[in-house]
Amino acid sequence: MCELYSKQDTLALREKHIGPSCKIFFAADPIKIMRARGQYMFDEKGERYLDCINNVAHVGHCHPEVVKAAAKQMELLNTNSRFLHDNIIEFAKRLTATLPQELSVCYFTNSGSEANDLALRLARQFRGHQDVITLDHAYHGHLSSLIEISPYKFQKDKDVKRESVHVAPAPDTYRGKYREDHEDPSTAYADEVKKIIEEVHRGGRKIAAFIAESMQSCGGQIIPPAGYFQKVAEHVHRAGGVFIADEVQVGFGRVGKYFWSFQMHGEDFVPDIVTMGKPMGNGHPISCVVTTKEIAEAFSSSGMEYFNTYGGNPVSCAVGLAVLDVIEKENLQGNAVRVGNYLIKLLNEQKAKHPLIGDIRGVGLFIGIDLVKDHEERTPATAEAQHVIYEMKGKGILLSADGPHRNVLKIKPPMCFTEDDAKFMVDHLDGILTVLEEVMDSKSGIVFSENTAYRTKMPKEIHVEMPNLSATEAGEIHRGKRNGVRSDQRALLSKRLKT
Repeated sequence: MCELYSKQDTLALREKHIGPSCKIFFAADPIKIMRARGQYMFDEKGERYLDCINNVAHVGHCHPEVVKAAAKQMELLNTNSRFLHDNIIEFAKRLTATLPQELSVCYFTNSGSEANDLALRLARQFRGHQDVITLDHAYHGHLSSLIEISPYKFQKDKDVKRESVHVAPAPDTYRGKYREDHEDPSTAYADEVKKIIEEVHRGGRKIAAFIAESMQSCGGQIIPPAGYFQKVAEHVHRAGGVFIADEVQVGFGRVGKYFWSFQMHGEDFVPDIVTMGKPMGNGHPISCVVTTKEIAEAFSSSGMEYFNTYGGNPVSCAVGLAVLDVIEKENLQGNAVRVGNYLIKLLNEQKAKHPLIGDIRGVGLFIGIDLVKDHEERTPATAEAQHVIYEMKGKGILLSADGPHRNVLKIKPPMCFTEDDAKFMVDHLDGILTVLEEVMDSKSGIVFSENTAYRTKMPKEIHVEMPNLSATEAGEIHRGKRNGVRSDQRALLSKRLKT
């Protein structure tokens, strides 16, 4: 593809015509991406970036088999699902074959938001209940119905939480209410849901659904403790509600051993509704809701027909089938296990070395690095995380941060990510953290070592103001060679440390 505009012109035109409607990555020094292949993206100058965050390009950017399937079907036919066509049948069969037997009815949609919105409609129609329990810091989509159940979004707004929405503590055993030293965190967190249900009933209301990502993404790469979902499902079912497992970001083999993340919790846990999206089409807009026959029949009996113009069209289904084929043929689940275990091992070695790393958590190719200012208080190192992200970009590595404090570096790359990629990423992370900690030490008078890392606190008054860099300073820091540590990097960072 030829470049129509220079990078500066593109930025100016984007500001004019798109503006605040869509935030851009690395606002202080954005990247103009022209093409991508596999786990790599390339800018207008041909510079290569290792993509560690794009869980949409699930089997790799522009995978030739997926591109071929889309083009082949597009040459033949693309229409809505009111006509008979083999693709939608084959795709539904292939998807349900990966799920427990009870989950047998597919509704095809076009985005994770559409899927979660439909899941709420199914749940509320099932028994006529209206109230929904969601997790703190959760995000389930951009539609109004989903912003209402997404504390990650509505807590930032002026809107007061709706009476029908109830927020349970996120089952975070590192930073949450019940931590790893609790004797039974799964029961403790599930009892919080039980208390909400009891309070709802006392108010004369009824629970329609509990919804949760099988592993919380925007909440900070949270892995629920074993047994939590089973206990929650018991409480919710007893109240007449249904359990919605949101697999939009974490499904399709990302955890490695299992195709769906909820399956990590054991065969005795089966959600009533599963939603899926993002990786499903490897960048093509397709999503799905899968539920039980009983819930589907209750929905259809309402008299309100469900129809989606583009949902389940032949091209989308061809793309989805190709993604399933690639996952199987290239053993990407096995790759997620092998590379994920290797990456977690490397990161745990860095955790023992760097006091800024408070926790490493994850499964397969879904990993979080929780950065802290001290290990005892677990104070989020938010500004430091932003600094690391920009410095990694300068090394040709794309990372991002999430969690309520935006201090958790998230790693969820295309599933073709290799051990060499993992080593490359961790080596540069090591170098960047080393420089950052050296500068912080020089400002605090504290000397860190591998032996004292877990016991040492960084003074709370020391912070890094990377998000407020001037354009000149941002350019100085982020331009130049990607290999090696520059002395000006230390100098500029030192200027930004305040005591």
